[in-house]
Amino acid sequence: MKRFYKKVTAEEEGGAYSVLLDGRVIKTPAKAHLRLPTHALAEAIAEEWDAQETEIRPSKMPLMQAAATAIDRVTPQRDKVVDEISNFGETDLVCYRATYPTSLVAKQSAAWDPMLSWIEVRHQVTLKVCQGVMHIPQPPEALEKMRSVVAAQNDMTLAPLHNITSLCGSLVIALAALDGHITAEKAFEISELDETHVMEFWGADAEAVNRRNKNKESLAASVRFLKLSGIIT
Repeated sequence: MKRFYKKVTAEEEGGAYSVLLDGRVIKTPAKAHLRLPTHALAEAIAEEWDAQETEIRPSKMPLMQAAATAIDRVTPQRDKVVDEISNFGETDLVCYRATYPTSLVAKQSAAWDPMLSWIEVRHQVTLKVCQGVMHIPQPPEALEKMRSVVAAQNDMTLAPLHNITSLCGSLVIALAALDGHITAEKAFEISELDETHVMEFWGADAEAVNRRNKNKESLAASVRFLKLSGIIT
């Protein structure tokens, strides 16, 4: 789509914030009013729209995409989204450990053990850890506690939380990022630990590097969205 507007503004309206293109309120792809929780988020999304030059490229507007996803996709099927996020706890990345080489075993322990300790203290969740990739059932009470944390979030939070959880393959890491316990950079680093180890040993191809860079940018954008929304302080 060609850029069709000249001026982009962020304004308060009815206790929420909107982004306007030449005075007209932006709507989501599903034609819903884009209502945002904070002025900071509205300003940032306005900057994304203003940064578009001759053509509008949605891929260059991750904050806008997250907000639209929350309104168009999360709100109509909230319970399903909560389930999708929560289900990662059943096969959480940080619970499945390598048996060799010893260098990778040590790296996983150093990066992931603190995450398990954090969630135990912060949310009273104790998860089982195993070696290998064979599925191990987690305590039902632990899974239910994590689900309750997810279900307590508003729709605007669930959209970026879903993205973070999917990118990391870990609900534990995602909840730590949501809590502000770890940064986006740290979340990416510890969730990509295995692949980083392989790339350091065998080298990296261009496709893998490109994928990692895109995932890192997407994760950072989701965490930024949560900060702009006032969820992460």
